[in-house]
Amino acid sequence: MSPVGKDGWFEAGTPIKVEGGIKARGRRGTLGEKWWSRRFVDILERVCDPGRLARGRAYARKGQVVSMSVGDGVVEAVVQGSRPEPYRVEIEIEAYGQEVWGVLEKVIAGQAGHRARLLAGEMPTELDALFSRAGFPIFPEQGELEMSCGCPDWGNPCKHVSAVLYLLAEAFDDDPFLVLAWRGKPREQLLDDLRTPADERLEDRLADFYALNVSPARLKGAQAPDTPPDLLLRALEPPKVKVRHIPLLDLLRPAYRSFTYPRSPEEP
Repeated sequence: MSPVGKDGWFEAGTPIKVEGGIKARGRRGTLGEKWWSRRFVDILERVCDPGRLARGRAYARKGQVVSMSVGDGVVEAVVQGSRPEPYRVEIEIEAYGQEVWGVLEKVIAGQAGHRARLLAGEMPTELDALFSRAGFPIFPEQGELEMSCGCPDWGNPCKHVSAVLYLLAEAFDDDPFLVLAWRGKPREQLLDDLRTPADERLEDRLADFYALNVSPARLKGAQAPDTPPDLLLRALEPPKVKVRHIPLLDLLRPAYRSFTYPRSPEEP
């Protein structure tokens, strides 16, 4: 048996360099720039061993992850360690079924602003709380993740899994819809469902369709969301109409952008 090393009961070695591996962009501090990826990293740093997370972060920055894919309820990756044969990593989460996503889509459709932002390719910050109140959180709860690696390290997560977790956070930075795809709803399926008119008639929801669904106490001191004035145009399918050979959308966009607060001289 190998001598005990700092990574557990086996001697840690220098990882074999990978050509063309997936290398983390972040160079200092923790990874994750946007709110959804930062939320994911915060969860990891609360429930995982700090030492192994730090070594996993170093692995991610060196490019030791050979490949990574996000699927329905599972992230699969190959990580090169110090041994010739790379390790296979799996990170599993509960993928919500069609019935649950039907409930969640009705929740989203009931909030005009959230639906419009998603259709425009944005992730509303309120979506996390909205899903949690419905009983189906977006992000993993403590003890929910099932993580496995082919390495002999008894720690969970080991540095190989940790490297994948940090790269996953960075992938969420690039595409927030990956968070939802991991929960079982790929981007295009979700957007197609949200574009489909709901069974409930709009006239039956006029009293609360534009409600924030947030208590006045929580709104106290909160800042207004930085909603682009042309969000509606970005959310809807562009009409196939031209005016003097100019697409109607190109004519409407400047008008919508003018319906906003006056900009200061310093703003572009």
